[in-house]
Parts: sequence; C-alpha cells; structure tokens
Amino acid sequence: MKLIRDKVPAFIKKAGKTPILRIAKDTEIYQLLLKKLDEEVTEYQMSRNPEELADIIEACYALAKTHKIPAAKLEQMRKKKAKERGAFDKRIVWMGNQ
Repeated sequence: MKLIRDKVPAFIKKAGKTPILRIAKDTEIYQLLLKKLDEEVTEYQMSRNPEELADIIEACYALAKTHKIPAAKLEQMRKKKAKERGAFDKRIVWMGNQ
C-alpha cells in the first residue's frame, strides 16, 4: 500500500492493468505522506536525479496541506527562515564545539 499521485491510476489503466485503489482516510493521510516523503528522498539519494526533487517538494506541499498551510504560505515561511537564519548557499559545515 502506498500513496500515489492523482493521475497515476489513468496511466496504470492505459497500460492495460486494473489498479486496486481506495481513498486514504483523514486519520491516515499524514502517516502516508510521511512515508511518501521518505520514499521520495530515498529515490533522490539513490538516483541523484534532480526530477526527484520535484517529487520531494510535492510531498512537502501535501504535508503542509495537512497543517492547513497553502504552498504559497510554505514558501513565505521558507523565505523568512532563509532571511533570518540563512540558506545553505555558503556551504558552511559545523565541526562541533571546543
């Protein structure tokens, strides 16, 4: 059992297969999305394919919706945090404390 994108069932049917589907319950969608995020991160780590980053973002947007946060608000939050704490542009690595 795994969460799939909305249009995937049509692709499965077009391939001549009959997908077994159901709609996720409100009580389980958060956990399914966490699993999907882990899956997408792992796929990116294994393949290094930048297209997988789009899947990670999509999973993050869906998780944000479970918190009633639209994608635009999530982006605002990201920008605010980058302004306050910085991004990763300078590639600084913390080596610990002395």
